[in-house]
Amino acid sequence: MIAEHVAFGIIAAVMVASALRVVTTRDIVHAALYLVIVLAGVAALFLLVGAEFTGITQVLIYIGAVIVLFLFGIMLTRSDFDQDEETDHKRKFPAILTALLLAAVMIGALVDRFEDVELDATPQTTAQVSDELFSQYIVPFEAVSVLLLAALIGAIVIARREEGG
Repeated sequence: MIAEHVAFGIIAAVMVASALRVVTTRDIVHAALYLVIVLAGVAALFLLVGAEFTGITQVLIYIGAVIVLFLFGIMLTRSDFDQDEETDHKRKFPAILTALLLAAVMIGALVDRFEDVELDATPQTTAQVSDELFSQYIVPFEAVSVLLLAALIGAIVIARREEGG
């Protein structure tokens, strides 16, 4: 075994364990922090395969901005999910069955669509990636920023409504 395979195995195991904790923990703040571990694992995998730009972007955008926005929204709304006894235990089996069914359908669709596709493995420079991002993909890039702004405004509106009455 080479070191990259061992590192991949360790990172993948930590990511899977953290992803399971994201969906099983009762504390929403802990779920967001476990999500940070999963996203950091994704960044580590990008760094492991030599995609430094993508790995650092993962850290800056997802961990540095999106998770902070999530935590800000969580803290602003002050939800009491962990004190509600009705939110757990009753529908675990249908949820697990649905998740497995969706995973099987997704894997089948991906294998069917991309079975014979060869990926272009030529490395791209940061300038090429930024040119693509800010020319061809500028509309989705800006749409995500507007969506995040709308989510932040929505959290503020909900928090003010709960404060007032």
